[in-house]
Formats: sequence, structure tokens, C-alpha cells
Amino acid sequence: MNQFAVNILTAQKGKTHLFYAGQAGFILKSKSGQTLAIDLYLSDCGERFEGNIGFKRLLPRILNPQEVMFDHIIATHPHFDHYDVDSMPFLMSNPATCLFASVDCKKFVDASALDEKRVTYVRPLDSQMAGDFNLHFINCDHGKLAPDAVGVIIEVDEKRILVAGDTCLRLDRKPEYLSKGPIDIMIAPINGAYGNLDENDCVELCKALRPAMTIPCHYGLFARHKGLPGLFMEIMEKKCPGQKYLLMTMGEHITI
Repeated sequence: MNQFAVNILTAQKGKTHLFYAGQAGFILKSKSGQTLAIDLYLSDCGERFEGNIGFKRLLPRILNPQEVMFDHIIATHPHFDHYDVDSMPFLMSNPATCLFASVDCKKFVDASALDEKRVTYVRPLDSQMAGDFNLHFINCDHGKLAPDAVGVIIEVDEKRILVAGDTCLRLDRKPEYLSKGPIDIMIAPINGAYGNLDENDCVELCKALRPAMTIPCHYGLFARHKGLPGLFMEIMEKKCPGQKYLLMTMGEHITI
């Protein structure tokens, strides 16, 4: 078992943990020890599907999908780096694991013959209780290739985490982002490709929402996905001086 899996499994109870698995993948572990995985990409299926060196994995896999059995999983849309078709059957092999997936993921759920009783299809404005996690799904604007994509506001242990999802900048949706109250952590892309927020857009969203901390994601794994954390840092410090942010390393984890 690799060290990242060990860290997830042995994370201290009584504290809320956030782990970064690379790309747009995050794992939350509640004070009681329940786990929620979001948009994990743990395989190499992207290069195979796209047949393009631009989607070759440039960073190593740090977790095998068989190593950790999660209580809950979220797939925000059916792009391979958010719904990993190679890993999902292993991730769902635990009969107690439940999946919350955007409605356009159904074709992949069906192809993998997953247990539909443990799959909940979600749309923007849906809310679901998942053990310690209260999930409020929100709108994304990821373009025509993923019209049903969702983001999610996660409430756990009296903390509020906004996962903006794959989306362009929509400041008109500020009331929706803040609908459950002030944000403790905002997670948002900075790659600027395929309709996503770029480095400046992410800073503008941070400026509008004023989360206690911003964590950028969706960079470094594929050449075609772009995203420069250094540029994000420069813009953040110029436009939002004093606003906290964190650049997370794959495998890193923090307590919230």
C-alpha cells in the first residue's frame, strides 16, 4: 500500500481532513472518519481514449483505486478526468460505497454495470445527505460537451467547501455560490482550456466570493489542459492582497 493511501486511512479522527489527488481530484475525511472522494482520476485512460500525447499523464499515479474504500464518491461530469471509467468499478467494488454523478454520467454507469441502487444522479440545485456530508449541487457552465456538469457545496463538520467544478467565470451566479453562507475553502480550476476558469478568472471569482482560503486545481497533469500555478499566485497577490490561498502538491493533505 502506498503512502498516500496510508495517510488517508490513518488520518486522525476528531479533525476534518482534505487530501489532493491531482488534477481536480480531492478527498474529504470527516471528524468521525467518513470519506468523500471527488472527481478522482487514477488511471491512464485519457491517453487511450484521446489517442493524443497531449493527454498523456505527466504526473505519477499516487493512489490505486483498490487501496481505499470510500463511503461516498462524486463525479461532477462524464469527462474522463472526472469520471474515470477504468477506476470507477474498483472504487465502487465496496457494497457500501455510494456514487453521486451528474445525469450525463449514466452511459458510463450502465457500461460498467455498476449497482444502480448505489448511484444517485444529480442536477444543479439538488441537495443530498451523504452521511456526515451535506451536498448542495450547483450550476456549472462547461459548454456544450458537458451541459449537465455540476459543482457542489459541501457542508461537513461545520465547514463549507465550494467545489466550483469545470466552469467558466459566471459572476452572475454569486448568489448561488454563497447560498449556504460564507465559504471556508473554494476549490476551482485555473487551466483556462475547454471553457474552464483560467488563472485570472479564478482570482476574480475569489475576489467576488471572499472564501477564507482558495485552492486552485486542474493543472499539471496533461499538456493540453494548461494552467500555471505561478501565474495564479502572482495575480492573486496583486488583486487580492492578504487573501489566503494554497497551492497543493499531489498527495498533500491539510486539516480544515
